[in-house]
Amino acid sequence: MYLNNSIYLGLADGERIMLDLSMCNRHGLIAGASGTGKTITMKVMAESFSDAGVPVFLCDIKGDVSGLCMPGVQSDGMEKRIDKFGIRESFSYKKYPVCFWDVYQQAGHPVRIRLSDMGPDLLSRVLELTPAQEGVLNILFKIADDHGLYLIDLKDLRALIGFVGEHREEYVTAYGNIAPQTLSAVLRAILPLESQGGDLFFGEPALDIHDWIRLDDQDKGIINILDCVQLVCNPKLYASFLLWMMSELFEQLPEVGDAEKPKIAFFFDEAHMLFTDAPKVLLQKIEQLVKLIRSKGVGIYFVTQSPSDIPDGVLAQLSGRVQHALRAYTPAEQKAVRTAAQTMRANPAFKTEDVIMELGVGEALVSFLDANGVPSVVQRTSVICPQSLMAMADSSARQAAQAESRMEKYDESVDNISAYELISEQKEKDAERAQLEAERAQLEKEKAEFEKQKQKEAAVAEKKKEQEQAKKDKAAQQRKARIERQLISTGGQILKRGLMNTLFKK
Repeated sequence: MYLNNSIYLGLADGERIMLDLSMCNRHGLIAGASGTGKTITMKVMAESFSDAGVPVFLCDIKGDVSGLCMPGVQSDGMEKRIDKFGIRESFSYKKYPVCFWDVYQQAGHPVRIRLSDMGPDLLSRVLELTPAQEGVLNILFKIADDHGLYLIDLKDLRALIGFVGEHREEYVTAYGNIAPQTLSAVLRAILPLESQGGDLFFGEPALDIHDWIRLDDQDKGIINILDCVQLVCNPKLYASFLLWMMSELFEQLPEVGDAEKPKIAFFFDEAHMLFTDAPKVLLQKIEQLVKLIRSKGVGIYFVTQSPSDIPDGVLAQLSGRVQHALRAYTPAEQKAVRTAAQTMRANPAFKTEDVIMELGVGEALVSFLDANGVPSVVQRTSVICPQSLMAMADSSARQAAQAESRMEKYDESVDNISAYELISEQKEKDAERAQLEAERAQLEKEKAEFEKQKQKEAAVAEKKKEQEQAKKDKAAQQRKARIERQLISTGGQILKRGLMNTLFKK
């Protein structure tokens, strides 16, 4: 509950446990075993932030966080808790301004990001690529940047892989070796991502992070709830989206230093998914973001089962601690309890390690920073009750919240010109050019065949002409010979007759 510029979280030995708003950008941790009250704590803090005019982002893993859009229900148990916490005058059952979001576009406004905004490093983690495959993916993104091939969705990446594969020899010298087998492996890695919703997640209109930093007409912070019931089944995509979101906030928000209250508060449920199997480079990036994003006025609260789920470098940045009960049945669990106890400032009144295992539902060990930034000793605290519904919202309430959210601009996808269209256009041009070249080559071939046929016909005609001429010459020669024979024959007869005449005369 929001009281006196602070979050009233609960009671410890009759004393109110308060979190000063000016310390809320120092981040925090809400930990505890399943069923111990982490979700209620998260909802109480989210309500308080909203009442203080601070927008909120929540991950709804099980669907029960959606009850924030409906007023709580009066009951004997609730009335007793109201009196217990001394909030009768300020407490009211009420709903909060909620905007629902869903990567799978079923339980809220669609959440989309551009492939180029995620970048090759995060995408490599989502696709679970090897170092060699990650190197080729970096080359693909570099080629896309250098050639103005805008990567928006997965079909753009598919088109780019095919295009680079066809023109691989042209890029090897400038960008390094691009093995066809590696391109095929990256292409295969896209298939599971598509089946898990990647074809919906990557696209436009892309989410503008500023649309999560809004107030309603009564200056209450909008509570943005990301439906993760289905998304959490794909841990890599879930974790990468959260990391992308932190990166966007860091890059886009201006420096504000130590403000009176945060610009926005984020609650990352199932936070261990951010760090499980994450490479060292990625862990360093998360740690750096958590360190630096405080100056942007952003408060981040990790929600998980045990502090041991969070890397030490990140855990050291989480000043506010709410530790619900942990169970220790194995040596590993006992070690986790000791670790949790050591992360909070000890209270001489009790042994923290023992109390963690004694806490009931709705109880927590709490340590916050005071107004001077000094961590308080840990207190065994009964967490206050939320003012909204402590259950899943019904469909009519969700629809009403969506209608009031004014985020309809994300509801319809837009297929803008990107790498897929540009590569398809280039392929069409290449196909047309190839067709023209083929037609030109065919014409040249037909022309050559025509010339050859023409030459052949000319040679045949010349040969025929020569044969006819030879026949004529032969006929002429034969006629000449015949004439000559006739002449010779005639001349002989004349000569013979003349000789006879001469003889007879004598």
